[in-house]
Amino acid sequence: MPFVRSVRALLPLAGAALLLAAAAQPAAAGMEEAVKALQAGDPVTAEKELQVLAKERDPRAQFLLGLYIYGNAESKLFDINKATPLLLDASERGYLPAMIPLAGAYAEGKGVPKSLFEAYKWCAIADRWNVPNANLALEQAARELPADEVEKAKAAALAYQFKTK
Repeated sequence: MPFVRSVRALLPLAGAALLLAAAAQPAAAGMEEAVKALQAGDPVTAEKELQVLAKERDPRAQFLLGLYIYGNAESKLFDINKATPLLLDASERGYLPAMIPLAGAYAEGKGVPKSLFEAYKWCAIADRWNVPNANLALEQAARELPADEVEKAKAAALAYQFKTK
């Protein structure tokens, strides 16, 4: 159940969005450099810039590291066991762009134990917060999860509270 088939296809969109976010938040001095490095195909420089921010638990940095550096099979720094925890932490704290890739990781058992329940739950949370295309991922997850589990996952998604730390 691949939610994101090509990380490369998402890079221009994420880059533009994150450049705007970096400009709006001065604390992310390395964010612009990291995005430029990603767009130039230099994951080593991007990783260096993003690690500083990720250590401070900046969810944007966690997302970029998790999806484009460690989660991209084409990256020379590919390491799914580093990618998924970053996406999980960002998602648990309410960073919306990380939720669908996290759901995909759960659906495929990449970096976390395979769980269609968790995949559905994260799709439902993303859909609730109007993440683009979350409804499509939610429909796909619903087709693979037994009906009684769908209801439990819906309830878990509605009850979910984002972490504040």
